Amino acid sequence: MQLRFVLVSVLILAVCSTAFAQPRRIISTAPSITETLFALGLGDRVVGVTTYCRYPPEVTRIAKIGTWMQPNMEAIVALKPDLVILQKTSIQNRGSFDKLGLRLLEVTFDSVADILTSIDQIGRAAGVTPRAQALRKSVEQQLATLHARVARTRPTSVLFLVGRTPGTLDAMIAVGPRTYIDEAIGIAGGQNIFGSAAMSYAKISPEEILARNPQVIIDASHGADSPDMSDAERRAQIALWQRYSTVAAVKSGRIFPEASEVFLVPGPRVVNLVGELVRLLHPEAPR
Repeated sequence: MQLRFVLVSVLILAVCSTAFAQPRRIISTAPSITETLFALGLGDRVVGVTTYCRYPPEVTRIAKIGTWMQPNMEAIVALKPDLVILQKTSIQNRGSFDKLGLRLLEVTFDSVADILTSIDQIGRAAGVTPRAQALRKSVEQQLATLHARVARTRPTSVLFLVGRTPGTLDAMIAVGPRTYIDEAIGIAGGQNIFGSAAMSYAKISPEEILARNPQVIIDASHGADSPDMSDAERRAQIALWQRYSTVAAVKSGRIFPEASEVFLVPGPRVVNLVGELVRLLHPEAPR
């Protein structure tokens, strides 16, 4: 009887140990997840990232597993992960991953609150909860400090573009409501001119821009393809707007082509995004 009890106890301990073991081979399926893992000091456990993961620079040496939309399942299985972290979106689901029988974690990055929650979730799943709590607190404090710098300023109206036909102002897509970028604009003392649009990322026309007359235009449409932009490319983007000379941003020369992924990848660097927005929207704000 005693022997049976000991064996059962050992079995239970073994099962619990396996269930709660810290994952050592983690695969990220999105740049936002990769950045969060590294911010939590888990870079040495990351064995697979997407072809779009570029930050921090160390990720260039990590095996690529395709993209979230087109994952290479063979490559994922070959890496023998003990945790795969997925970004939950409305246009992709976890079905193909479920079939592999892998341990999965789904996270969302649609809002600033989502970013903070994802830090908690990833930290908990990786067994580094105290680090996650510290990172979350740091992000919250830095956002509060940045907002305090512009709390008494008059909101600056801004158009934030994330897409358009290259070389033209056709098929423009602007940041709308219920997005982390819209929230970041508000924290930075801005007013998103498409903050009341029907879609989170809205197709817009030049006529709508003329009617809303933004004081600042941030064009981050280039960054989706490449994090680099030459001075000539910047000048060419600015030149596209000169035909709309009545728009306040064009009049004042406050058109900012941006290629940095800080402007497009949600994650702990949302602090950097808000900092850049404060600089662009309120250069007069105290440092």
